[in-house]
Amino acid sequence: MEDTNNILNETEFKAVPKKKAAKRKANQTGENEEKMEVATDSVSEERPSFPPVKREKLSDGTEIRKIAVPAHRYSPLKENWMKIFTPIVEHLHLQIRFNLKSRQVEIRTCKTTEDIANLQKAADFVKAFICGFDVEDALALIRLDDLFVDSFEVKDVKSSLKGDHLNRAVGRLAGKGGRTKFTIENVTKTRIVLADQKIHVLGSYQNIQVAKRAICNLILGSPPSKVYGNLRAVAGRTADRF
Repeated sequence: MEDTNNILNETEFKAVPKKKAAKRKANQTGENEEKMEVATDSVSEERPSFPPVKREKLSDGTEIRKIAVPAHRYSPLKENWMKIFTPIVEHLHLQIRFNLKSRQVEIRTCKTTEDIANLQKAADFVKAFICGFDVEDALALIRLDDLFVDSFEVKDVKSSLKGDHLNRAVGRLAGKGGRTKFTIENVTKTRIVLADQKIHVLGSYQNIQVAKRAICNLILGSPPSKVYGNLRAVAGRTADRF
């Protein structure tokens, strides 16, 4: 009996792997490896890492900003040219000129430019002046880093305004003798320019949002007294916060 059991144990059936199954598994592993390689390649392509290029390695190391000047700002630009020229050349160490053919103010860097970010500051300063702000107010864009200019139109708030209704909306923004505009400026610590249907606001981000909310309420028809009350409440909250 023992001999027969040993013979049966030795002659047990063993599962022989089929050739097709082996080929299928080999193909699957090869495809998975290819997918992993493609995934790693796509990730590497999506996130390229390039070191910053130095200014000296560029073509000539200069960058230019051009600001178009409309016809109605020629004479103010001519009168205040030295006030604009002096801080850009002496403090920011940039070069500036007014191109008579293209009617553009051109600003570019030079060898003495210390920080390339000064070019954008100078461009924002000139743009603010061309929008209608005083030179003294626009200079704050050079001195401070957290100031911006936001521009929009009256019809962006309410597109159905036409004719006399549009004129009355602009009149509500200005107020009698400019009182409403001055009140919004003093409370929100911003500067506002009303140029026909365009409105430009200069200030910090939070103050611009408060001023824009008041301006939008006036455009939509709110009486100035209600807008003043809302501004007084906002001013009180900001004073308590600080």
